[in-house]
Amino acid sequence: MKFGYTIVYVPEVAASLAFFEQAFGLQRRFLHESGTYGELETGGTTLSFAAHALGDLNFAGGHVPADQSAQPLGFEIALVTDDVPAAHARAVAAGAREMAAPSQKPWGQVVSYVRCPDGILVELCTPVGA
Repeated sequence: MKFGYTIVYVPEVAASLAFFEQAFGLQRRFLHESGTYGELETGGTTLSFAAHALGDLNFAGGHVPADQSAQPLGFEIALVTDDVPAAHARAVAAGAREMAAPSQKPWGQVVSYVRCPDGILVELCTPVGA
């Protein structure tokens, strides 16, 4: 078995793809003609977005939309970069909300946190051991 996808349910798939392109420089791989599913180029594991309506179809009890939660949900997407302060500034300029400014962690990583307009919590970090 291998880890293949992270799929995040969002209010508007095209808007989430566009935000991740602008804020983090990721490239769009695919947007379904229905507008309810899309993917980004991220390497070996696919970062995908699906419409809340698909989540409602998949789960009889519904789901908790990240954009409707006052606090970030209990998970994050981590993006690795050599320049966390620049990546953080770019994300905030694109419309992300700063959750934690870049800081040096005791284990050597530089880490920051932003929350995307669709509610997703993103960690920006240097490689471990860098």
